[in-house]
Amino acid sequence: MTLWIIGHLLAACIGVSLGLIGGGGSVLALPILVYVMGIPPKSAIAMTLVIVGTVSLLGVIPHWRAKNIDFNTAFIFGSATMLGAFVGAKIATLPVVTAAFQMMLFAVMMLVAAVFMIRRSSKPVTADDKLAFYPPPVCKYCWLWLISEGLGVGVLTGLVGVGGGFAIVPALVLLGNVPMKQAIGTSLLIIVFNSVAGFLGYLGHVSLNWNLMLSFIVAASVGTIFGAYLAEFVPANRLQKSFGYFLLAVAALVLVQNRQQPRSPQVENHSDSRLVTVSRPKTFAIPSLRDATRRVISKK
Repeated sequence: MTLWIIGHLLAACIGVSLGLIGGGGSVLALPILVYVMGIPPKSAIAMTLVIVGTVSLLGVIPHWRAKNIDFNTAFIFGSATMLGAFVGAKIATLPVVTAAFQMMLFAVMMLVAAVFMIRRSSKPVTADDKLAFYPPPVCKYCWLWLISEGLGVGVLTGLVGVGGGFAIVPALVLLGNVPMKQAIGTSLLIIVFNSVAGFLGYLGHVSLNWNLMLSFIVAASVGTIFGAYLAEFVPANRLQKSFGYFLLAVAALVLVQNRQQPRSPQVENHSDSRLVTVSRPKTFAIPSLRDATRRVISKK
C-alpha cells in the first residue's frame, strides 16, 4: 500500500512538471511503473503510452481553444509517427527484443531529452519567436525530412514509450515552418496520435493493469493543474534546467540497473545418454530498487 501511495505521489509530480515546464515529465512514467510499482517493462511501456497519451490530450484542449494547433502539419507528421509507433510496438513484442534492451534504449533517450532541456533552458527567449531555439531551415525538401523524422520518432515511441516531444517540436519549427506557440500545441496532438498507435501495437501481447493506469492518469492530471498554477510564480527556465539534471540522474540509474543481464539457469535433460544443457531465454528481472524501497519502509 505504501509503494502504491509513493507511486501515485510521483505520478502527481509528473503532472506538476508538465504544468510548470510544459513537457518532459511524462518520460518518468516508465521508471516509476517499473521500479516503484513493479510492473514488467513491456507492460509498463504499453501503460505509459496510455498515460502519456491521455495527459497530452488534456494538454491539447487549452492549445486548441487558443488556436495554437496546426492541424495540417499534425496530420502529415502524425500519420508518419503513427505508422512508426505501430511498427515500433510490433517490433518490441518480438521475442528477440528483450525488456532489458528496451530499458537501456529508454535510458539513452532520456539522456538525450535531458541534454536538450538543459541546453534550451540556457537560451531565454520569447515564445513568439518561431525560431527561438533553432537555426533557420536549410533543407530543400523539408517535407520529406519531416515525414522521415516522424517515422523515426514513432518507432522510438512504440519501442520505449517516450512521447518524443523534445524531437517533435524542433522538427515542426525547422522543417514544418510552424511558429513556436503552434509547435508546442501541435506536438501534444501528435503525441496523442503516437500513443494510440503504439498502444494498439501492444494490445493483446502484454497484460495491462487498467485500474493502475486510470489512477495514474488522475494523479498526473491533478498535478498538471497544480503545476500550471505554480508556473505563475516560479521561473520556468531555472526549473527546466534543474529538471534536466534530474533526468540525467534517473537515466544514469536506469543504465546502471540494466548494465548486466542475469545469467539464465541451465536445465538438464537426461532423456539421452549424453548430458544436454538447454539455456532458458533471458528474462528481465526487476532491479533491486523496488526491494530497497520496501526495506527502507519496513525499517520505519
